[in-house]
Amino acid sequence: MSAMLRVGLVSISDRASQGVYEDKGIPALLDWLKAAVSNPIEDLTRLIPDDQSTIEATLRQLVDEEGCHLVLTTGGTGPAPRDVTPEATLAVADKIMPGFGEQMRQISLHYVPTAILSRQVGVIRGQALILNLPGQPKAIKETLEGVRGDAGQVVVPGIFAAIPYCIDLIGGPYIETDEQIIKAFRPKSALKPQT
Repeated sequence: MSAMLRVGLVSISDRASQGVYEDKGIPALLDWLKAAVSNPIEDLTRLIPDDQSTIEATLRQLVDEEGCHLVLTTGGTGPAPRDVTPEATLAVADKIMPGFGEQMRQISLHYVPTAILSRQVGVIRGQALILNLPGQPKAIKETLEGVRGDAGQVVVPGIFAAIPYCIDLIGGPYIETDEQIIKAFRPKSALKPQT
């Protein structure tokens, strides 16, 4: 039996948090995680406004009090004045993991030239990985899975391929995935023996 994975899902939007429109980020993340991850998942969801102190407090609470191994945010990563998700994420970080933001932009540039406006970051806080994902469900899926060629082969790896091993390294549970959706990469020495 696989270990339980505790995941915090945070949608950051002034309008969605006020009920002006329906949040689509959290449902898209949940659907993808339930399809891609073999472990049982306990999800803790939050829908909050674009407010830096609120975002910081939410991230701290999900990691420090709720014990999440992985926290995924969606929204608030552009250049607009109210987009402060990266600033809030960096403010609660113990370590910055720049490769995640670089890879997300690389993936998104295959689809839209405005991907260079994205400011997503990845950080570690305690024993949790916190990642800022795009706001649109289509872009969330692309970022997690990567870019595929015409024959379905992975041309540019998605960021989720590296997440299980990262969580191993910071003391979290061993995450297994459905390889049809995303193949987790680990060095041979880090693979769990097959039972």
